[in-house]
Amino acid sequence: MTLKDDEIEGILERTVTKQGTSAFADVPKRYLGRRVYVIITRSKGEEREEARNEE
Repeated sequence: MTLKDDEIEGILERTVTKQGTSAFADVPKRYLGRRVYVIITRSKGEEREEARNEE
């Protein structure tokens, strides 16, 4: 797959967090219904402070 510069609105960096028996990466509501791509990196991200407090 190839994307052109004019097809990319932005790039988001998120940490995947636990949700029940699954996981999610939150994105702004303005992207609801849009096609998104998630790029998985080899390194682990920083946990969000609120996610640490929930455990």
